[in-house]
Amino acid sequence: MNIDLAGKRAVVTGSTAGIGFAIAKGLAGAGADVVVTGRTQAAVDKAVAAIATQQPDAKVSGVAADLATPEGAADLIAEVPQADIFVSNLGIYGAKPAFELDDADWAHIFNVNVTSAARLARHYAPIMKDKGWGRLIFISSESAQNIPVEMIHYGVSKAALQALSRGYAKALAGTGVTSNAILPGPTRTESSVAFIADLAREGGIDPAEAESRFLAENRPSTLIGRFAAPEEIANLAVYVASPLSSATTGAALRVEGGIVESPS
Repeated sequence: MNIDLAGKRAVVTGSTAGIGFAIAKGLAGAGADVVVTGRTQAAVDKAVAAIATQQPDAKVSGVAADLATPEGAADLIAEVPQADIFVSNLGIYGAKPAFELDDADWAHIFNVNVTSAARLARHYAPIMKDKGWGRLIFISSESAQNIPVEMIHYGVSKAALQALSRGYAKALAGTGVTSNAILPGPTRTESSVAFIADLAREGGIDPAEAESRFLAENRPSTLIGRFAAPEEIANLAVYVASPLSSATTGAALRVEGGIVESPS
């Protein structure tokens, strides 16, 4: 299988670290002209340099903007007015007891995780439609189908993102543009590594044991028994971004290690 994205421009939001960075790197490795985004110029420059160092032939640039705001989205659109591939990876999460979630918590997580994606898709999708080819990819989560009691608002926002993806797939039916959601499970990103390290210190155990305990207590249905690597998520995203995925649209594609009990 040869994935060739030469001549395609890809915008990946929230791509200075973690899953977003792995996706940006994977798309660049497949030949796409990739735009990395993040809130600070320093983080964007670091990510762009890292990809360029690992892949000297990569076509990669960056835009620093707070894409959770209309102003930040406008800045990105001004610098990158069109794209063939749009990956909405920007997202936040955080644990908070269900009965303590207030209006501000709900508004904030929806603004970052859902509204930002809808705002940018609203711009890029019609351009893809006019060209007769494009890929919308929304990074949701297994938490969309397996709502975590410790962060219900996060799970609900990711379920909304999955619905957004399905809605765009219907709106773009027959145009050559596909829209799909990717549902990762626990992934070994910088933030999750720090989280597990904190658990290890608190429990007086090593990080590997802390990870195993976390999964046993919080994701006991996992079939791989470990956190995924960001590259494992990116591999699916690169395929979905490619011409090879032309019959895949409106789908919720799981790469969560079998946590979700449903077989489909």
